[in-house]
Amino acid sequence: MARKTTIKLSSIAFLTLLINLYVCAQNIQISSIGNPTEPSIMMDPSNPNVLVAGSNLNYYYTSIDTGATWNVNTLNSSYGVWGDPVIDVDTLGHFYFTHLSNTPGANWIDRIVCQKSTDGGVSWSNGSYTGLNGTKAQDKQWTIVDRSNNNIYMTWTEFDQYGSSASLDSSRILFSKSLDQGNSWSTPIKINQVSGDCLDKDNTVEGATPAIGPSGEIYVSWTGPNGIVFNRSLDQGNTWLAQEIFVDPMPGGWDFDIPGLDRANGLPITKCDLSGGPNHGTIYINWSDQRNGVTDTDIWLIKSIDGGNTWSIPVRVNNDNSNKHQFFTWMDVDQTNGHLYFVFYDRRAYLDNQTDVYLAISSDGGSTFINRKISDTPFIPTNGVFFGDYNNIVAHNNIVRPIWTRHNGGQLSIWTDVTPIGDILNLPQESLSDSIMEMSVFPNPTTNLTYISFKLHKLSKVQIELLDSSGKFIMELTNNTLAYGKHVIPIDMSTFNLPPGTYYYKLTINKETEILKAILIE
Repeated sequence: MARKTTIKLSSIAFLTLLINLYVCAQNIQISSIGNPTEPSIMMDPSNPNVLVAGSNLNYYYTSIDTGATWNVNTLNSSYGVWGDPVIDVDTLGHFYFTHLSNTPGANWIDRIVCQKSTDGGVSWSNGSYTGLNGTKAQDKQWTIVDRSNNNIYMTWTEFDQYGSSASLDSSRILFSKSLDQGNSWSTPIKINQVSGDCLDKDNTVEGATPAIGPSGEIYVSWTGPNGIVFNRSLDQGNTWLAQEIFVDPMPGGWDFDIPGLDRANGLPITKCDLSGGPNHGTIYINWSDQRNGVTDTDIWLIKSIDGGNTWSIPVRVNNDNSNKHQFFTWMDVDQTNGHLYFVFYDRRAYLDNQTDVYLAISSDGGSTFINRKISDTPFIPTNGVFFGDYNNIVAHNNIVRPIWTRHNGGQLSIWTDVTPIGDILNLPQESLSDSIMEMSVFPNPTTNLTYISFKLHKLSKVQIELLDSSGKFIMELTNNTLAYGKHVIPIDMSTFNLPPGTYYYKLTINKETEILKAILIE
């Protein structure tokens, strides 16, 4: 039995301890004007104070204090502004807002429009466009900026006739690029070999999101009749693989039912690690599907370490055992350290349609995930109120800003969260599994010696890592297979020559992760 330790704290130290022990998420409402949906957000990595966001149909939002406060404005263009907002930024601090069109006197969504801001989102150009092709519809575009040369690459879906069930009408994935900071765009080219239908459902090809590789490669994934597929270009989009590479069958398809929503999808998101860390060059694809049943939507991640030639087995990002719905995922890679961040809706704690917002974090290339609820309170979406098709998230240098839609009493609003990552790690979490019980750290705070205690219900692989207050890896403390029963592991903090402060023990037990907070005092 560990001996009892008495610790005397100054009033300031005691107040700091209380603050650290009772951390809660810091949700910020960006706007409720106009029932906003489908938000997008981007941070200027050169000046993280500056954030620009957008939402349906024609709203944009600016912040100069890293998301604590926001200005709300409407976007205008002679080409019309018709939703699907996507925000990007180049190395000059120029922001790009791409969206669908509704040009007066022309066909609805007949082109993709790009408007540019050179003053942090305060004002915007009238815009340029790409994709105009007679009466064909252009939909669900996404962009990426190659920060080595500021080229902008865009991929999207073209419909012969949106909503048509005619066998001769099809959908395809198009690519266009701008080499002059959004002033003009190349003639679009088709990059898919297998096309889809025009019904905006499982057999339609959609969700084409581009990513940049470590040598300027362009990576794109999308989904459709063949599940999730992948293509790439090694010459700035001039040429592509003649046939897309199969990634995952996406059982149940990308268009599925979620109670309380008129429609929901699990379209894939493509990202690549450019951090220079241990997972540099890894390509990630994140999506949701119902392979575990129509009452159990889950969030998935798959990766490739050879440029997309081969793909890993999908791993589940949500770490609950509730068999409930997790949906509308989005991810980003912090390119300063390679950490992965995911935002998604989650119903693990409820028997009805109450919905929370969760953040998932992986610091080991998607091998393990920490899940934390970041929404202050749940909400309940209602059929008949359009809720949108996706959310968004941006991460840079341990600053993480998710953005999501919320529905209360018929009113839609969009939100972000400004909780520091170190505090997010300390947010409460439901039990991961009945195989891990009674986890604790004691004494806590400590001047040197502390103990990590936990029970195992079966033979388990146990890894314990020490993290700093921002969640950065310091060292591995143990990595062993342990037997059934209670375990108490002593840790002598004085041997690590660490300054006083807040630290975290990351326990990974059979690929499930829990975070325990430890406070080191003098």
